[in-house]
Amino acid sequence: MTTTMAIVFFLQAALVSGTPLLFATLGEIITERAGNLNLGVEGMMLMGAVSGFAVSLFTQNAWYALFAAMLAGAAGALIYAVLTVSLRANQVVTGLTLTIFGTGLSGFLGQRMMGEVVPEAVKLVFKPVSLPVLGDIPYLGPIFFQQDPLVYLGYVTAIVAGLYLYRTRLGLNLRAVGENAAAADAASINVSLYKYVHILLGGALCGLGGAYLSLVYIPAWQENVTAGRGWIAVALVIFATWNPYRALVGSYLFGGLDIIGFRIQGTGFPVSQYMIDMLPYLVTILILVVVSFRKSKENAPPKGLGIPYFREER
Repeated sequence: MTTTMAIVFFLQAALVSGTPLLFATLGEIITERAGNLNLGVEGMMLMGAVSGFAVSLFTQNAWYALFAAMLAGAAGALIYAVLTVSLRANQVVTGLTLTIFGTGLSGFLGQRMMGEVVPEAVKLVFKPVSLPVLGDIPYLGPIFFQQDPLVYLGYVTAIVAGLYLYRTRLGLNLRAVGENAAAADAASINVSLYKYVHILLGGALCGLGGAYLSLVYIPAWQENVTAGRGWIAVALVIFATWNPYRALVGSYLFGGLDIIGFRIQGTGFPVSQYMIDMLPYLVTILILVVVSFRKSKENAPPKGLGIPYFREER
């Protein structure tokens, strides 16, 4: 295999590895744009992973499995929304609790599925598909346009999320809610409705990211299938500066870091497996340090992030 082809195959695999991170990061960006910091991404991903996998075994239907995963992620987000929006509970504590809850729930429900693999009928739906014309472009075609349907869905979701946030009135209202909920309320924007809808949407995307891991990336059930990717997604939101387009780059970058260890081991280079496993998390820390030194108005988080809103206190 030539060096060029090796690079193409590596980048192709990096996109696959980065897709669950992309869905989770986009979900958290939408949630935080509404002014809510949800640290329960890992828990919602696990809830989506176990629900999607269980439904795939029961129904042999890929689309039912994805819907179940998104529904499970949204259900976890609904718990968070009720506690933080309606009851004004501490958002950090609630998010951490959601992660613990999702981890325990996936472990409990997944006990009887250990060793099970995704049904062949579901695997066929998620087989790589080459897009006409685009898939034939030298080098770029195999990397970007010879992927499975959910990778393409990731592209579309990021683009649609960007257009929604920056090119629509609803997106403008959402950003207003995240920046200053009292001012948005004074402008007749239903703050609670916006928060609920976008928190649930964010949870559904996190559930979809979890389903990608258990249905496509593995594809078999194993405990703690996310392996900390939910926490990386939370950091990627900061790396992407709450911008869906930048989330594309960040997710695929970390996808490459996640699989680079396998490539290094294949070359016979003597490196510890523990060093390889810690690489994505080490880079996460370094990026957070760099971003913290490059603060600007453009890259700042929503001003209302993490602050509960109570209309009567206006």
